[in-house]
Amino acid sequence: MRSAVAGVAGIFILLAAAGASTQSIAADAPKPAASPKASVEATTIGDLVANDKTKAVLQQDMPGLLTYDGLDQIKGMTLRDISKYPQADLDDTKLAKIQKDFDAIPAP
Repeated sequence: MRSAVAGVAGIFILLAAAGASTQSIAADAPKPAASPKASVEATTIGDLVANDKTKAVLQQDMPGLLTYDGLDQIKGMTLRDISKYPQADLDDTKLAKIQKDFDAIPAP
């Protein structure tokens, strides 16, 4: 009986050690760099609004977006995502113009 308890305790010690080493490795792993350029395809509306420079582009190109009552509900979407809805009034031409304006923002 005593050896069974010791065996179980040994397993817990091994599992704890393995968990600690994987946590250490995960903590030391480099985090991927965030894309410095805003994108109508990949950057969420929430991130665009939170950044002063991209928010200024939205103010210029889509002022109604910033005053939209449902802004909080679409912050997890991209401009491409909302372009599927007619009320967004966003076609490929407007998306290309906005992307061009994002691209013109100097890198930090």
